[in-house]
Amino acid sequence: AAALTGGAAQPRRAGFLPLKRRTISAVHAADPARSGGASVPAAAAAKTSSPTVAPEAAAVTRPASWSVDSWRKKKALQLPEYPNKEELDAVLKTIETFPPIVFAGEARHLEDRLAEAAMGRAFVLQGGDCAESFKEFNANNIRDTFRVLLQMGAVLMFGGQVPVVKVGRMAGQFAKPRSDNFEEKDGVKLPSYRGDNVNGDAFDLKSRTPDPDRMIRAYAQSVATLNLLRAFATGGYAAMQRVIQWNLDFMDHNEQGDRYRELAHRVDEALGFMTAAGLGMDHPIMTTTDFWTSHECLLLPYEQALTREDSTSGLFYDCSAHMVWVGERTRQLDGAHVEFLRGIANPLGIKVGTEFILRFGQRKSKFFFSVFWMMKFKIT
Repeated sequence: AAALTGGAAQPRRAGFLPLKRRTISAVHAADPARSGGASVPAAAAAKTSSPTVAPEAAAVTRPASWSVDSWRKKKALQLPEYPNKEELDAVLKTIETFPPIVFAGEARHLEDRLAEAAMGRAFVLQGGDCAESFKEFNANNIRDTFRVLLQMGAVLMFGGQVPVVKVGRMAGQFAKPRSDNFEEKDGVKLPSYRGDNVNGDAFDLKSRTPDPDRMIRAYAQSVATLNLLRAFATGGYAAMQRVIQWNLDFMDHNEQGDRYRELAHRVDEALGFMTAAGLGMDHPIMTTTDFWTSHECLLLPYEQALTREDSTSGLFYDCSAHMVWVGERTRQLDGAHVEFLRGIANPLGIKVGTEFILRFGQRKSKFFFSVFWMMKFKIT
């Protein structure tokens, strides 16, 4: 099920400074011994992502007393108990040698786009499965999810007259938080199913025992998913004319199509005008799109193993996804998940529910949700 978040549309302001981009940089595996406390030189860590958020000359420094494994000193909720620690350590060391799934420069690019949304000059569309699975992994499912997000993005872009930042809840969304560590059926008590990267959903001891090798399979599936998404995004599948035709076809085969047919035809007419004005359908801006990945930062050993230090800025990025978020059950300020997230430079999100709203009040919760979800937050 696709979820929506976004900034309200506002007129563009004149005289706004253009965003600057950094090239995608090489990264290497994080070394906990080298990551504690030291500040990054201002010249190497100057914040260039968006002048709207912070002055260009402001220095970005590494959080004090943080390291990639400092979360291990905090209380960690929602983590599985692996029966064989040596096997777990061996798997994590193997993952540390794997290439990053995403790169630091891509995460910075997404941060720029989210800053635009926070200023009301873009709209964020995020969608995907509640949790990915090994059994349902195939090209058709990936294509269909991507296609739905493209269709929704086209309608939102036309209706809101602002760019749409498309973020997939995919290529890494495996782990599931649980209300109880155990599940009981017919007097049999077994560990709860925590997602395919931890254990299996079949109710038997072998399936429910956490298996660290599943993290390697999750890594491989995430890489394959992102590789296909990149091909779809840049290989012509995301061409605007194709997306609009999908929407028109949807109107013709849907009982509620009459409600949206007029809008779809208006979009089609706008494309015709752009073609007549000289912006052909084969122009790169009409045939490609940006697409980012995200997932809940839940399985911390896996996230740590894929954290890399950016060689150009000295900052650390969780290279398992462009954006990660902390969940409703793990957002304790003194907990392990917040401790890990405070030290990485990815765009971050925070999931809040009714408890948060009741505690802070509806007006405050909307403000905090807007700030935390649309922009990167830091706890130092």
